[in-house]
Amino acid sequence: MTASLEALSAALAGGTVTSRQLVEECLERVQDPAGEGRKTFLHLDADNARRAADAVDAARRDGAEQRPWAGIPVSVKDLFDIAGQVTTAGSVVMKTAPAALHDAEPVARLKAAGFVVLGRTNMTEFAYSGVGINPHYGTPANAWRRDELRRIPGGSSSGAAISVTDGMAAAALGTDTGGSCRIPAALNGIAGFKPTAAAVPMGGAYPLSPSLDSVGPLAATARCCAIMHSVLADTPAVLDARADLGSLRLAIPQTVVLDGLDAHVASCFFASVSRLSAAGVDVRELALRQFGELAAVNVKGGLVAAEAYAAQMERLRLHGGQFDPRVRVRMEKAMAQTPQDYADLLAFRREWIRSVTASMEGADLLVCPTVPTIAPAIDALANDDEFGRVNLAMLRNPTFANFLDGCAISIPCHPAGTAPAGLMLIGRQGDDARVLAAAQAIESLLWQAGH
Repeated sequence: MTASLEALSAALAGGTVTSRQLVEECLERVQDPAGEGRKTFLHLDADNARRAADAVDAARRDGAEQRPWAGIPVSVKDLFDIAGQVTTAGSVVMKTAPAALHDAEPVARLKAAGFVVLGRTNMTEFAYSGVGINPHYGTPANAWRRDELRRIPGGSSSGAAISVTDGMAAAALGTDTGGSCRIPAALNGIAGFKPTAAAVPMGGAYPLSPSLDSVGPLAATARCCAIMHSVLADTPAVLDARADLGSLRLAIPQTVVLDGLDAHVASCFFASVSRLSAAGVDVRELALRQFGELAAVNVKGGLVAAEAYAAQMERLRLHGGQFDPRVRVRMEKAMAQTPQDYADLLAFRREWIRSVTASMEGADLLVCPTVPTIAPAIDALANDDEFGRVNLAMLRNPTFANFLDGCAISIPCHPAGTAPAGLMLIGRQGDDARVLAAAQAIESLLWQAGH
C-alpha cells in the first residue's frame, strides 16, 4: 500500500476499493511468512480491524456521511494504550502488566477520525535508542535492499516505519524523544514528523522522558504526515505543496550537524540545498555554537536517563536481568546523577532554548541532514562499542529539536533508486504549521528533481 492518504480516501469515497479490502491487503502482507510482519507487529488485532472496516463499509453503503479518513488502516507503536490490550513498550518485563482500560488519547483521536487500527508495532525496548534493535522480539530489517543486507530500521519507532514502507499500514503512530520518528523515517525513505511536544496529548502513552517526549506520525510523505498530525493535534490540516519557496529563509547550522557525514548523505544533502537555492530559497550558514554544548551536558545520560531511570528503578531492581542490556546500562547511567545535577539540567535547558531561539532570529527554519550515514548492517552492531557509537550518531542531529522543545520533520532527499537519506527541517516551539508547509513544498521540489 503505497498510495497517499488522500488517494486512499478518494478511492474509498468513489467505491473503487472498500475498507475491508485495504485491511485484508495489509493483513496479508503482515502475515506473509517471507516478509517482515512477524518482527514488525508485536500484536495484530485482525478481528477488530475487520469489524471496524466492515462498519465503515456498511455506513458508506447506507449513504451515511463519512469522515475523510474513515476506513484507512494505520499501525500504532507499542507505547500507546489500546483498551483491552497490554502495553509492553517493546519489553518482556511489561508482558504481565494489566490490560489498558482506555485508549490513549492519540489512539482515540485516530479512531474517532475513522482510521482502522491494525495492531501494535515493534520498537526499541522502552523507546531507548535510535537504532531500533530489539533482542526480545526480533528486529525488522530496513526496507533498503534487504534481500542483499539486513540493515537497522532506526529507532525507536522501528516497526512503525517498516509497517509503512512494506505496505502493512498506510501510516503509523509513533513517538519522538530524541528522533524516534525521524530517524527510522530517514533510514527507510519516508517522512517522520516530531511536533511541538504540547501539540499532541501524551495521555495513555508510556513515557520515556516526559521533558522531551512527543507524539508524531510516520507516513509516505510530508503531506500525509500533515494529515495525521491534524487528527492527532485536533487542528486544521496544513496542506500546502505550493508554499512560496522564494520567501523561505533556511539556516544550516555549522556546529556538529555536518560532522562525520558519509559520502552518500553529504551528496544528497548538498545537492538538495543547491536545488533549494536555485528555486529562490534563502539558504545561509549559521554558527549555532550552542549545539556543541549538549554532549558535555549529557555526559551522565542527561534528562532521558534521569527520567527513564526514575520510572524504571523498581523494575530494574526486581527484573533487571530481563531488560535489554543496552537499554539497562543507559538507564543506569543516571545513578551517577544527583538531584542537583537534574535541577541544573533543567535550568541549563531553559537558558539554552532562549539562546538558540535568539540565534535563529532571521531564519525561518534550520535545515540539516537527519542522520549522518545510511543505515548500517544489523550484524555490524553486535559489538557494544560499535552499537554505542552508531546510536549516538543516529540521535545526534534529531535530538536538538527535542531539547529545543521545537518541532522537526525528516523528508527523503535521495535520488530514486539509491540508499535513503533524510533532510531535516527544525522549527521553534509552535512552528509546526511552518515546518509542515515548508516540508511539503520542498518535497514537491525535490520530487521534480528526481529525488
